[in-house]
Amino acid sequence: MTGVAEGPPGQSSLPERRVLPRRARVPRALWRGEEVTETLPIVDSLRLTPYRNPRVLAAAAEEREARASLDLALRVGELMLRCGAGAPQVESSVIAVAAAAGLDNLEVDITLQSLLVQCTTSSGGQITMLRVVRSATRDFARLVAVHEFVENLVAGSYDREAAAARLREIRRMPRFWPRWVVHGSMGVLAAAVALMLGASLFASVVAGASALLVDTTARRLGHRGLPEFYQCAIGGFIATAIAWGAFSLGAADLFPVSSADFAYVVAGGIVVLLPGRTVASAFEDVVSGYSVTGAGRMFGVLLTTAGIILGVAAALSFTLKLTAMLDLPIASPGILDLRATDAPVLLGVLGAVVVGLSGAVSLRSRRELVLPTGLLSGAAVGLSLVVSLVPGLGTLTAAGLASIGLGFAGRLVALRMGAPAMVLVVPASYGLLPGLAIFRGLYEMVTHSSADSGSLSMQGGLTTLLGAFAVLLAIATGTVLGEFLGAPFDHRMVQKRRARRR
Repeated sequence: MTGVAEGPPGQSSLPERRVLPRRARVPRALWRGEEVTETLPIVDSLRLTPYRNPRVLAAAAEEREARASLDLALRVGELMLRCGAGAPQVESSVIAVAAAAGLDNLEVDITLQSLLVQCTTSSGGQITMLRVVRSATRDFARLVAVHEFVENLVAGSYDREAAAARLREIRRMPRFWPRWVVHGSMGVLAAAVALMLGASLFASVVAGASALLVDTTARRLGHRGLPEFYQCAIGGFIATAIAWGAFSLGAADLFPVSSADFAYVVAGGIVVLLPGRTVASAFEDVVSGYSVTGAGRMFGVLLTTAGIILGVAAALSFTLKLTAMLDLPIASPGILDLRATDAPVLLGVLGAVVVGLSGAVSLRSRRELVLPTGLLSGAAVGLSLVVSLVPGLGTLTAAGLASIGLGFAGRLVALRMGAPAMVLVVPASYGLLPGLAIFRGLYEMVTHSSADSGSLSMQGGLTTLLGAFAVLLAIATGTVLGEFLGAPFDHRMVQKRRARRR
């Protein structure tokens, strides 16, 4: 016997099983721990840059070849630092060149004056190289040439010897503009800024001449080794003194210069000293993860701005005493930012176009990029004027929104023309710089204790200066955000350019 009872015919003789309720299974993935943090592949850091998805060669087998390729990438970064590029642009270019050469295990460290690169070869050996850059100048035409050079390497045409020869040609090529044209563009820039503010034609010419003198003096002092802080202080003093001299002659009916023109001439004279590009680079470095480099740049901005404030404040204290002695009618204008408030809108936009054109020339940009820069500058100032007319939106919001649009459009236009975005964005943002706000804040701080100061106060001057600094921050962060928002829209453009180069 088997011990199993037989049932009636037609029924199964197997023992009856109890059906238990089925437990709900909890997914294991819900309780799975996080993956161990690993170093990202070096090529992934290029995903938002024009050098994304490079054509990578096989890893360099010989240490000699790897060392030569790493030296090429390092020299590219050194040249970009000398020409005024920011840390993100330098790092992406170095990584792109190294990746095109097959060096996928790479570490890059950038500071204000040095560039350290280390890689590991296929045999396990380590190569470390360092470059120190103690002096830099704005040379955007050379930056465009480096950008085209890196684009060719990323497209798959990497030949180390030919690439090294081409890089030497870029380093030695002459500049696009004569020195006198670059210096003259600073005067045109200042005159256009004064014209945007509503200054008379004669006052605009005085502002241009003041800027030329300030720029020439700063350059000569720089060649003698004087630090930039003192250059800005002396330049601010000269700009204010020249403006007061023109105003004094205007009060004597010798020149057609009014009381408001005095402020416009000062604003135009100091605009060539404002560290607009350095502020943008500082915040771009901080946003991109280069906190040390960004903090160093920002400290330099504070010193530069403090030098301008010191020079203008000293000149104001001196000239206001002379004004009281001569009984001249000078008053602070009620304009808080550098925009075409008193000037007609069309004249303000045209002045902004001239600001962009002259700014591009002053930064030694290529000739074919000058006109697009001017048009972008006019569009940015026009957008700022339109936004500022909306009730409830102030100048800070207007400057921020205009900067976002400038960064977005500048990236797409620049890449279509084969140039990095900063080549167009930086000079086009000059029309938004708050030069007049700095003068008004200093005027309020200097004259708050006088008998006829009216509503001027020390607190009001500090508030105005903080507002000017806030506008600088809005311009810097806005352009960076605009470039970031434009990154997904340039993918097809980059692929087409890369296909043509192949």
